[in-house]
Amino acid sequence: MSHHRLTPSVHRQNSQLALALNSLRTTLELPGAFPEDVLREAKEAVAGHELPELDFTHIEFVTIDPESSTDLDQALHIGRAGPGYKVYYAIADVPSFVIPGGVLDAETRRRGQTFYTPDGRIPLHPEVISEEAGSLLAGQLCSAFVWEFELDAAAEVSSVLVRRAQVRSRAKLNYQGVQAELDADTAAPVLQLLKEVGIKRVELERLRGGASLNMPEQEIEQLPDGGYRIVAAPPLPVEDWNAQISLMTGMAAAGIMLEGKVGILRTMPAPDENSLAHFHRQTRALGKPWDGEMSYGEYLRTLDPTDPQQLAIVHSAGMLFRGAGYTPFDGTVPDAAIQSAIGAAYAHSTAPLRRLIDRFVLVICEALSNGADVPAWARAALPSLPSIMAASDQLAAKLERLSLDTVEAALLSNRIGQEFDAVVISGSRPAKNGNGGSNGKPGNGKNGNGNGNGNGPSGIVQIAEPAVTARCPGELESGTQVRVRVLSADIASREVRLELVG
Repeated sequence: MSHHRLTPSVHRQNSQLALALNSLRTTLELPGAFPEDVLREAKEAVAGHELPELDFTHIEFVTIDPESSTDLDQALHIGRAGPGYKVYYAIADVPSFVIPGGVLDAETRRRGQTFYTPDGRIPLHPEVISEEAGSLLAGQLCSAFVWEFELDAAAEVSSVLVRRAQVRSRAKLNYQGVQAELDADTAAPVLQLLKEVGIKRVELERLRGGASLNMPEQEIEQLPDGGYRIVAAPPLPVEDWNAQISLMTGMAAAGIMLEGKVGILRTMPAPDENSLAHFHRQTRALGKPWDGEMSYGEYLRTLDPTDPQQLAIVHSAGMLFRGAGYTPFDGTVPDAAIQSAIGAAYAHSTAPLRRLIDRFVLVICEALSNGADVPAWARAALPSLPSIMAASDQLAAKLERLSLDTVEAALLSNRIGQEFDAVVISGSRPAKNGNGGSNGKPGNGKNGNGNGNGNGPSGIVQIAEPAVTARCPGELESGTQVRVRVLSADIASREVRLELVG
């Protein structure tokens, strides 16, 4: 048996990091423990919960999530139906655990969503619901909103129905395991069909002009020694195929609500001409020009984020994904009903355990789909939901940004004076013949004050190992590879200072 001893400096660093991360809860005024009356109401709701009469337990659902997830919102089953497909998509029946106007209802509206911190999560609902009775755990008899889709040979939706039913998931799968089985051609038929349908849905997205930003995801992982690391990697193909089923459901939800003239959509305007023109210039300057003949969504799918110049293009493309919001309606269908990145009308509907708005969308869609009246409590909530979700989304984004800042500072705190290879993902001057990039960190906004590096030109660089993105002073050209030296890294202030080498 081997024993690993931590040096005093590592102990000290981990202690400082833990304190800095824990301080985020008070600094950002994140929700704390659930009040006793909320916990009591949740337990009573679970104890008195009744399953719907419709029984779909014969359908062999499976869930596919990150390996550590226990709040499982979705389960799926896909089978062949003639030349096409039959898709069953079960979504956790959260509304059946929440009394409209009750204390749990009020608490979830105060939170808006589940918040994820490096040292845990702050759930939207008490764990007795979110990770136990309401979660679609393997082997557990659950209530769910089951979406039944009939797809043609091209995986286009030909019919959709949503009903509450009893379900029982057969297995809890994870993305890495499923991808490995698909790559080895040993996956179960339902997973092979997920790939088949997913690829066809990606093609439909391309045809309608939808766009997916293949940004490498940055995840904070806790290590056995109490420290953390940042893992940055493009999503696996199976994550995209699985997301296509969720997107299909969100588009169907929007269609049902638009036809019924009541509901709430997730909307985003198309990129403005200035943003598109800037992006055109950036792609030309970085050696992979977008000619405009293919849609920008189709173009984005051709980018390889492992290539330094194309990674810079991916970050630059973030300017095209702006202005997302929520649009409620009741009686009059909104004119601007499109989520431009998806290329269709869309509604959040597949994550009710983790996002408040989905609970209302599911209830509205189930009622409309079955010719019933939309519950008055759901209609009455629609005008208030956009502001609740906007505030919650802003808080979640700030938490993510500051968490990354803190861990990045910790990763470099013992490497003062060391040099690293890096890629400029946002330059301080034109990239070759382009008109320059932004001076803020895309999607993160980190170090926007220059971190004490002065008021001269600066850009954003990404160090590969350890995975750190930070501002660096100097004349920097997007897409180029540079060498940087760490001048300082302060965990408490979450600041990193770099300088160019040579």
